Amino acid sequence: MSSSTDAADWPYDADRDDPLTALRIPVTSAYPGWRYTACFDRESAARPTDLEAQQLASFIEEYREHWFNDWYKAKLSQRPFDTDAKTVIFHKWAEGDWSYRRDSWEHGPFWVPVWPNLRGGEHDVKNWRAPLTLVQVMDRIHTICDEPMKRWIDWKAAHPEVFAVPALEVPDAG
Repeated sequence: MSSSTDAADWPYDADRDDPLTALRIPVTSAYPGWRYTACFDRESAARPTDLEAQQLASFIEEYREHWFNDWYKAKLSQRPFDTDAKTVIFHKWAEGDWSYRRDSWEHGPFWVPVWPNLRGGEHDVKNWRAPLTLVQVMDRIHTICDEPMKRWIDWKAAHPEVFAVPALEVPDAG
């Protein structure tokens, strides 16, 4: 049982001792009590791989760099997590199978893509081609019309250690 001192020292609903906390990734429920920039749903069936954890941290960092001024970034650096007006919650169903939701959603599917057992059915309103990798979900979050935003494409290109795209195989011309 936690004391009031513990609550004052750690006011967040994120898991204090989760390894993702060291990467500034809050691990919460699908209904976080704080307005984190992004968080990972502790009820997920699988945990992020090391690379996926780096991708989640980079997603949060991209948001920070794009939207916040130096004063606010300095203020956030004094906290364990970035916070803003809305939260993206990431959920991992299995290896290579991710969904997300926004805490502000009131209508439509709870997760996008929907639960695996609902895919292709009447509740799969967008008929997403699931399963999607974490990067594919992040691309969808940053998509307007049919293409991811340039700022997101540029961010991924500037961070190849996290978002490296495997080289395409070139057919033998012989």
